[in-house]
Amino acid sequence: VQLVESGGGLVQPGGSLRLSCAASGFTFNMYWMNWVRQAPGKGLEWVSAINRAGDRTYYADSVKGRFTISRDNGANTLYLQMNSLKPEDTALYYCAKGTQYSRNYAGVEGQGTQVTVSS
Repeated sequence: VQLVESGGGLVQPGGSLRLSCAASGFTFNMYWMNWVRQAPGKGLEWVSAINRAGDRTYYADSVKGRFTISRDNGANTLYLQMNSLKPEDTALYYCAKGTQYSRNYAGVEGQGTQVTVSS
């Protein structure tokens, strides 16, 4: 399994970023996928999940209405569109492979992509 996150950066409060996660080494369209994040000095926080077909999405309350998860099964890629960013969204963002039937993930396997929200 290989998951490579990209798209992070430094953005001002209220700004937007789009994260990508390129997946390989497994049959991408057979698994739920997640975005999780880790803020400095804190543990992993689940952010969002999407089912195999991409027609059901789930969000943490902290990002609901601001973030949108999506996937392109033809390109084996997961996305996270982040709008109205806040300083508290600053974290290392990872994509995490779920199971074939749920969002449950065992851990993170990529290097993550850093998102910093600051003026």
